[in-house]
Amino acid sequence: MAGYGALSEAYEWLIRDEHLSPVGAAARFEDLVTPLPPNARVIDCSCGTGQLAVGLAGHGLDVVATDASAGMIRRTAALADEHGVRLDARQVSWEDLSDHLEASSFDLVFCIGNSLGHAEGERGRLAALASMAQLLRPGGRLVLTSRMWEVVRARGSRIDVRDHLIRRNGRDAVVIYHTQIAPDWEQEHHFEIAVTEVRPDGSLHTCAERLSFWPYRYEELVAQLQTVGLTVETTTVDADGAGYLLVARSDGRSVNESKTS
Repeated sequence: MAGYGALSEAYEWLIRDEHLSPVGAAARFEDLVTPLPPNARVIDCSCGTGQLAVGLAGHGLDVVATDASAGMIRRTAALADEHGVRLDARQVSWEDLSDHLEASSFDLVFCIGNSLGHAEGERGRLAALASMAQLLRPGGRLVLTSRMWEVVRARGSRIDVRDHLIRRNGRDAVVIYHTQIAPDWEQEHHFEIAVTEVRPDGSLHTCAERLSFWPYRYEELVAQLQTVGLTVETTTVDADGAGYLLVARSDGRSVNESKTS
């Protein structure tokens, strides 16, 4: 996954208020985290600026945080230092996870923030899911959040301007999304995201980036999870909703075993 270079410096304006602190980010997954044994091993493989990873480390878990963006990893490491927690932050793309981390060694794998849509098409998405599945111990869980891409495509190309200023660390900004929908599901789509900060002197400073995404249907995601040996355990999917949380359990089989079963 490429991107999130410029936006890594303004990403806090894209995070919902309740998930902005490490405590708030981790609280969303309390039901999954609380039953884990002390020092359980977890990975956030789309860590962004590190709120969830730092929050999980604050629970005493053994946390690895990875992201394809160098800027995101730098900010994650800085946030961990700020909160006095230890974690392993590495710039690693999904397809390279197995080159850096031991297979079958994690209790939970997180892939949140709608990040899976940045995997390049069906092949890229399957490769990413296979890499995540390989990290899980038998019975371990993948935790994934996703936009409801069926709804995104149905709305078509559009410009969305947030209807109020967002305040972060005493600074105000307006966020603008330009969604560009391709004719076919399999084609590359784009988001252009701009964060325009209002400076104290009234001047404006804009940070913007154009990001690629490849949408997928919910049924396609479930089928690909099954292909890599993961079975959906819980899901909040709603055909008319904006997005969903999905938890899938590893059955302990390798990707090749899953394909031939």
